[in-house]
Amino acid sequence: MRDMILKAVKQHVEGRIAKHRANVEVFLNQTIGVAEHTDMVESVEAELKKIAEQDDILEALIKYF
Repeated sequence: MRDMILKAVKQHVEGRIAKHRANVEVFLNQTIGVAEHTDMVESVEAELKKIAEQDDILEALIKYF
């Protein structure tokens, strides 16, 4: 049970990282599709902060469990 829960948490966090990475790629490569984001730098920074937060969770999971 323990391993199943830890695996699920890891996969969930990795999925969120993948989501935010995809958002950054869209901002960088498809600027036409993101017209509502007028400050592209701020939008990318916001996504990077979300990635960093999830990466911290993943590191803690690996380090402590």
